[in-house]
Amino acid sequence: MQQLSYECAESVAARLRPGVTEREAARMQREWLRERGVRDWFHLPFAWFGDRTAFAGFKVPLQFFPTNRKLEPGMPFILDMAPIHRGFTADIGYSGCLGLNPLHERLMSDLREHRELLLREVRERRPLREIYEDVERLMIRQGHANRHRVYPFGVIAHKVGRVKDRRWSPTVFGFGTNALRGLASDALHGHRDGWSPLWSPYRFSDHPPEPGLWAVEPHLGFRGTGAKFEEILVVTDSRDPEESAFWLDDDLPHVRRWQEEAVAR
Repeated sequence: MQQLSYECAESVAARLRPGVTEREAARMQREWLRERGVRDWFHLPFAWFGDRTAFAGFKVPLQFFPTNRKLEPGMPFILDMAPIHRGFTADIGYSGCLGLNPLHERLMSDLREHRELLLREVRERRPLREIYEDVERLMIRQGHANRHRVYPFGVIAHKVGRVKDRRWSPTVFGFGTNALRGLASDALHGHRDGWSPLWSPYRFSDHPPEPGLWAVEPHLGFRGTGAKFEEILVVTDSRDPEESAFWLDDDLPHVRRWQEEAVAR
């Protein structure tokens, strides 16, 4: 499901042209996925252009929703979608740029260290809250701002899981009711057992990673430009470090980008 979502993002990104609006880009994602059988969502697709990729001036949740902001040459963009198909949930974020933008290139390159840090410290079974703080410190050392703090509860990640397969599920404020019920159930069980399905900078995330699937999205910002990736991290209860946590898939656009950069160096 994650691969299908990234295929959607790459397909839509290749069709973006000057003058396309965020709402049109979000609709393109919805239509592409529906043509391939998607009828349910964790959340409907988002699209952010220009300084909205850094959540500039965001104060209320409604500002996350797509607007009539038009794409311009050299402008960064983020496509974000969370479809559910056959009971499997994906939640991905794809960062791109319409043409050359050196600042965006720098942000994308700097994200590599965050992916490495996250995996390493999850394997060490560090508390989620401490890992969050280490990610933020790395961002500051790189000269960037932490933009995932703007998300609800400041989350850098949240748990996802299997949901009952339905041909259609209603959405409330862009989020699928089917998936929200699952997240609420995790929250109730987690509260009882001392863990949270939300990975945040707050006390309720002061526990080691809970086994399961986590949609992780470190989000960097600098002077009105933002970039992130979002993908699934698998956490298990294995005592073998390499099996205790791993990224679901390394054949993803941002990972291929870093591999190409390494070869060029």
